[in-house]
Amino acid sequence: MKPDTADILEINDINKSFGGLAALNGLSFKLNRKSISAIIGPNGAGKTTLINIISGIYAADSGEILLEGQDISLMQPYQISKLGIKRTFQNLQLFVNMTVLENVMVGYHTRTGSKFAACLTRTAKVKREDKESQKKALEVLEFVDLLGQAQLPATSLSYGERKKLELARALISRPEILLLDEPVAGLNTPEVKIMSDLILSLKESGITILLVEHDMNLVMRISDEILVLNYGQKIAQGSPREIQSDEKVITAYLGD
Repeated sequence: MKPDTADILEINDINKSFGGLAALNGLSFKLNRKSISAIIGPNGAGKTTLINIISGIYAADSGEILLEGQDISLMQPYQISKLGIKRTFQNLQLFVNMTVLENVMVGYHTRTGSKFAACLTRTAKVKREDKESQKKALEVLEFVDLLGQAQLPATSLSYGERKKLELARALISRPEILLLDEPVAGLNTPEVKIMSDLILSLKESGITILLVEHDMNLVMRISDEILVLNYGQKIAQGSPREIQSDEKVITAYLGD
């Protein structure tokens, strides 16, 4: 049984440099269970680097990441995904030659157990898993209001719909933690409202959410806690009200 503690993820003294440039410098914080936490900061502050390290795309130079007490710092992305951490990307990563439904079904592969040879020969187990995957995918597509486009090519969707499709793919295996990298970037006002409502409903369902976002109206409206980065360091952490009045945050965004 998983521990019912307030913190689900711990980031302890994470450092990451690229060619001598420190992207993250001694970063530490804890992610509260069943909450929405936002990471904000100027361009180049290290926000996406942090998401990439948590999801295993980058390895930290030093420090540790604990998922419910388990060190995942040296794990590969597929291993971290199996443990329940899913993500979306700042730049959409869809399979353009697949349908909307197939794109979502891909996200269920961590829940299936068939080996490569079994997939080639289409065993009874593979067929059962495919049927289950399709059922789950249709349920998620209904949640994000894309059920009517399930059989269409992913390329036929609008940009806002593609954002929802990538979210659906991350949701199909029911993650414990969802990492969202700029989920409303490029969306118009009605689309932002739809996405924010989806994120809030995910929190209500028990998913812990960590998002990187530049839309301050969205961040202040839906976040329980905000982490502010500048030059790879944490300069503030607190509630939206606390962050709005923090002098260090104002200076980082607006200058002295």
